[in-house]
Amino acid sequence: MLVLVVAIAVFAAWSWLSYPAIGHWLYDLSMALEAKLYRLHKIVVPISEMTVSTWQGGPYEASSAVLMLHGYSADKNLWLRFARHFVGDYRVIIPDLAGHGETGFKAGGGYDIALQAKRMIQLLDVCGVEKVHVIGNSMGGYIAAWLAATYPERIASVALIDPAGVTAPEISDLERQLAKGHNPFLINSREEFQQFYAMTMANPPWVPGVVLDAVAQRYEQNREELAEIFKDFRASPPMEPKLADIKCPALLLWGRKDRLIDVSSVAVWSKGIDNLRVDIWEGIGHMPMVEQPVRAARLYQEFLKPGA
Repeated sequence: MLVLVVAIAVFAAWSWLSYPAIGHWLYDLSMALEAKLYRLHKIVVPISEMTVSTWQGGPYEASSAVLMLHGYSADKNLWLRFARHFVGDYRVIIPDLAGHGETGFKAGGGYDIALQAKRMIQLLDVCGVEKVHVIGNSMGGYIAAWLAATYPERIASVALIDPAGVTAPEISDLERQLAKGHNPFLINSREEFQQFYAMTMANPPWVPGVVLDAVAQRYEQNREELAEIFKDFRASPPMEPKLADIKCPALLLWGRKDRLIDVSSVAVWSKGIDNLRVDIWEGIGHMPMVEQPVRAARLYQEFLKPGA
C-alpha cells in the first residue's frame, strides 16, 4: 500500500513539474496511435530544398491518389480522422507543409503560395504520383486551388474547405482583429490561445485541457516563425484572376459559422469557377473535416465517385 501511495505521489509530482510537457507526450502518442489504427504510416520524403514529413497510406498501386493539405499554423494530424475513410481505395498522402509540424522551418525559406504549391509538385514527383485529387483547408485550400489552376495536368480534381485566397465581400472576425493590428495566430499566453482556439471551430472535438495547453505552448514557441510564414502567405497573389483556369471537377465546402474566413467568400469562388459544387453547412466553423469528419468524408467520397 505504501509503495502505491509513493508511486502516485511521484507521478503527481512529475506531472505537475513537467506540465504541460505531459500534454505534448499525450498528443504525440495519441496521433501516432490513431495513425496506426487508420493504417497510415509516417514517411519522410526528400525534395530539392528540404525533407517533408508525411502520413501515407492506402494501396501503393492504387489508380487514384489523394493529397490532403492543412491550413496555416496547423499540421498533417488534422486530417487523420477524415483520411481513415479513404485508405481502403486511394493512396493517401498528407504532408506537413513547409514551416509546419515535423517538416520544419527555415528563416527566409519562402512560404508564399506559389512556392508551397511547387513543393507539392516536387513531393508528388518523388512519390511517383503523376495525377492526384487534391483537397485543402484554409491556406491548404489556397494551395490546392493554385495547383489546380497552375498545374492542371497534375490535378484530377480539387476540393476546397473554407479556403483562403480571395477577398470576401463581408469581413470576418479575423480580419477585424488584423485591421486593429492584432494577429490572433501569434500567441503570447494560454489565455490568448483559448480565445484563438474558440475562433477556429464552432463545435470542436473534445481534447484534454493539458493537451490544449501543450498546443498553446507550441504556438508561443513558434510565434516568430508563424509571423514570417503569415507574412509570406498573405503577400501571395490573389486567386481571383486564376479561378477561370480551374477546369477540373471542383467542390467547395464552407462552415456557415467560420470566424476566420467569412462564408460570403463562396460567392467569389462560385463566380470564378465553372461547374463548382457548393455545400454550406450550418452550425459549423472553419474546419468541417475536424468538426464532422464522417460527414465530410461522405461528401468527399460522393464527389470522387466516377461520373459524380
